[in-house]
Amino acid sequence: MGGTEGSMNREALFENTAMVACGTVRMELNLLRRQGRLNPRKILYTRPGRHEDPKELEVRLVKRVRQAKTYADRVIVAYGGKFCYINAADPFRSMDAIIQELGDDVVRINASHCIDMLADAAHREEIRAGEKVFWLTPGWVVYRNFVFQDWDRGKANENFPQHTGGAVLLDAVGFWQAYSESHPEELLEFSDWMGIPIRPYPVSLDRLVDLLREAGRKDARSSRQEGR
Repeated sequence: MGGTEGSMNREALFENTAMVACGTVRMELNLLRRQGRLNPRKILYTRPGRHEDPKELEVRLVKRVRQAKTYADRVIVAYGGKFCYINAADPFRSMDAIIQELGDDVVRINASHCIDMLADAAHREEIRAGEKVFWLTPGWVVYRNFVFQDWDRGKANENFPQHTGGAVLLDAVGFWQAYSESHPEELLEFSDWMGIPIRPYPVSLDRLVDLLREAGRKDARSSRQEGR
């Protein structure tokens, strides 16, 4: 009975909902749909890695949310806050300001970035075990040319080697084994470009599900106060 109730609650929660998400979490959201843990009317994705170009990010995000509204009465945005949108030209412009302008029927999940969607701060502290690490998700590897747009080797050398614990890829979709078997050269090239080793760390999708369900229950106006 409990399992049936849980399934019905999920269906009720997302039955009149569409979602807009960064393309870096496409694999995770698609897996949740295949597992039957997520059933919005539509999921629309923005181009991955647009934190490198906040102006483009805002344009694409607004366009996708307006599209999503044609599918459902409520829109959940799976984007982080202050780490995903940094507008140097207008420091007071924020992700939540953009969401607010899109209406009371739009709510953002309570996460600071896509890494935080898979493992919260406490979990990340446990994983890194005192080491300074650079966090990755499967989307950051697959879409690395977008995520690290305009980065040359010099910029890579300035940023990555300081992470003495290497790079940790949070893998909730079984990505690492399949990709390392089918694209081993690409992984080696990426690791070489970063100048640090990459290692996978398996995580579940439970946190992402919880964040989405929490957003589904929220009043859009109250979520703007979080500012993560």
